[in-house]
Amino acid sequence: MESFDPAELPELLKLYYRRLFPYAQYYRWLNYGGVVKNYFQHREFSFTLKDDIYIRYQSFNNQNDLEKEMQKMNPYKIDIGAVYSHRPNQHNTVKLGAFQAQEKELVFDIDMTDYDDVRRCCSSADICSKCWTLMTMAIRIIDRALKEDFGFKHRLWVYSGRRGVHCWVCDESVRKLSSAVRSGIVEYLSLVKGGQDVKKKVHLSEKIHPFVRRSINIIKKYFEKYALVDQDILENKENWDKILALVPEAIHDDLQKGFQQSHSSLQRWDYLRKLVSSQNIKNDKCGPWLEWEIMLQYCFPRLDINVSKGINHLLKSPFSVHPKTGRISVPIDLHKVDQFDPFTVPTISSVCRELDVISTGEKEKEENETESEIKHKIRDYKKTSLAPYIKVFEQFLENLERSRKGELLKKSDLEKDF
Repeated sequence: MESFDPAELPELLKLYYRRLFPYAQYYRWLNYGGVVKNYFQHREFSFTLKDDIYIRYQSFNNQNDLEKEMQKMNPYKIDIGAVYSHRPNQHNTVKLGAFQAQEKELVFDIDMTDYDDVRRCCSSADICSKCWTLMTMAIRIIDRALKEDFGFKHRLWVYSGRRGVHCWVCDESVRKLSSAVRSGIVEYLSLVKGGQDVKKKVHLSEKIHPFVRRSINIIKKYFEKYALVDQDILENKENWDKILALVPEAIHDDLQKGFQQSHSSLQRWDYLRKLVSSQNIKNDKCGPWLEWEIMLQYCFPRLDINVSKGINHLLKSPFSVHPKTGRISVPIDLHKVDQFDPFTVPTISSVCRELDVISTGEKEKEENETESEIKHKIRDYKKTSLAPYIKVFEQFLENLERSRKGELLKKSDLEKDF
């Protein structure tokens, strides 16, 4: 991946907001077909400018208004908030207590730093291909549940630009959910519980919920390569002691003996599984759920609950640029989750450079074109490596629109019946 120089960011952002940001698609998304009056106008945006200057309660009349402001301010980061009872940019003129967050997409934020107790390759803001598998599993597990267990149709997954992923659930009924219902959904999706001092963070019983079973089935596809080979979680005594802390003391001695005689994480895991299933017959504390508890503690998604339950909580916008890595927050194609690589995501420097190369070649062509030919030019982003990601976003928007039309048709049919 090419290097990114943060000192160049102000100039690069100018070019990006002027020629590459997908304003039309972005407005199409947040306007939701203009079905609800003032839906877009009542939406909060917040901008983080150079030197961490933070401006909340921005709102815009239309796409043109948004475009002008973004090109004037060149924000380092864009966050999207709730749809309020009044225009956010007029919140100071509204009677105290009357300005209320009314609707927002249900959002999820999964950050790699929350896995620092179980990943060995990196820590804090660092990521590599070995630990990125955690994000792949998280998307697969959470997305399956949102789709199959809750029946949510419109789910946009976005790379955060550095070390995590975000999900926006955009169904009309979901945007209206109360904070209490949102909390209930996140609670359902959370299995890893307890802070740094809590060693054993997953507790299962004999009655395994179908959500847990289905999640385990997804983890099984990745566990051997991710946990036993790449992370090597049973490589040495220091590491296997962490796993001993998660199982009943009654089998500690046997495990220690077996682990010392084995030569790799793969062999040690195999030994643990065999021991647990043989103990299962003699000991009611041992069951297959023991090995599942370990798998879940090491691999299950860790959600930031507060981000999801608060309606007025802000979340970084898709197509925002990460000021430290220069990577663009691009949508993730759900059909290619396993192929998604954060290190090949377009950076602001790479797309601006692609634009420069194209522009130089086109200047010569333009001199020979008529005005009507110039008007029909291809959008700039379509000529850069941003194009496939905007296509993913457009497919998401098409599904939203198709669904909206279907609902409107259903409504008009019902009215006809009366």
